[in-house]
Amino acid sequence: MAAAPASAHGGDAPDATNYRTVVTSVPPVPGLTVREIEAGARLELDNRTGRTIEVLGYGGEPYLEVRPDGVYENTRSPATYLNATLAGDTEPPATADPTQPPEWRRTSDEPVARWHDHRTHWMTAEPPPPVKADPAREHRIRDWVVPLREGVSTMEVRGTLDWVPPPSPGLWWAFVVLVGAAVAALGLWSRALPVLAGLAVALGPVAIAYAVARELDAGTTGVGPVIVGLLVGQVWPVATGLAVIAAGVYALARRPAADFALAMAATCVAVFSGAANAAVFARGVVPVSWSPATARLVILVVIAVGGGVAVAAALRMRDAARRAPQEREEEVETAIP
Repeated sequence: MAAAPASAHGGDAPDATNYRTVVTSVPPVPGLTVREIEAGARLELDNRTGRTIEVLGYGGEPYLEVRPDGVYENTRSPATYLNATLAGDTEPPATADPTQPPEWRRTSDEPVARWHDHRTHWMTAEPPPPVKADPAREHRIRDWVVPLREGVSTMEVRGTLDWVPPPSPGLWWAFVVLVGAAVAALGLWSRALPVLAGLAVALGPVAIAYAVARELDAGTTGVGPVIVGLLVGQVWPVATGLAVIAAGVYALARRPAADFALAMAATCVAVFSGAANAAVFARGVVPVSWSPATARLVILVVIAVGGGVAVAAALRMRDAARRAPQEREEEVETAIP
């Protein structure tokens, strides 16, 4: 289904990509805005004109109507089904006939439409010939057009699709290993608990910030909708980010099993907030509004520090387990007169 603005994040939003979709030209209609969201995976049309704006499908048929009272999709348009996923692999039913009069179905109560438009994407796994010949260079794949209509007047949204060369993932993973090993080595220091706890408390906001940035890139605006979007589309990164903060505070208070809490929470944040977004190490376009280098650095920190804190806490637990029998033996010997 087309998502309502309060739940903007698409279920198949890419973690990163090498194809950059950019909107370059929007009809000069006051109150009408169109932009690319989710690293170019979808387009967003915001209609505040007070009039109805139509998005035309692949055969020139009415596909979407963005009216003042919400968004309506034409169940007769094949685009309604093809645009349901980023891959465009949903087979239109036999009733989808673009030559027939439209049948409108309401999908949102806000005049904001968000949809996958395959005119703006590269749809096959095989790269374009210029990219295949020289993947290390940036290439213009094509200029694209999405037609709109207001009444009997037609308009066009124009944009570009480019190939962006990927970075070297091996270099980024090497830094992950180096930073992670340095943090893990703190587990050999007997007084490292406050340092590890402080790292955990600092790591949580970094992980949550990336989740928020992804939600904003998905087109969500406003505090309330962003919170709802996080709970719908980014629940695990947010939950693990909060958990590692709680574990850090718990460890700073030197509560029992503090090392275990740190190890568990740090592992989870490294996996669900870090490794889950590790595609940024191997792709040129990232799903946040930050620069690609900044996004990669954030994910590097989440994976390396999270994993390092987890290993350090595990080393401390192993050391404590080794010391426990000896300490009990000493206590017994002290108790015997």
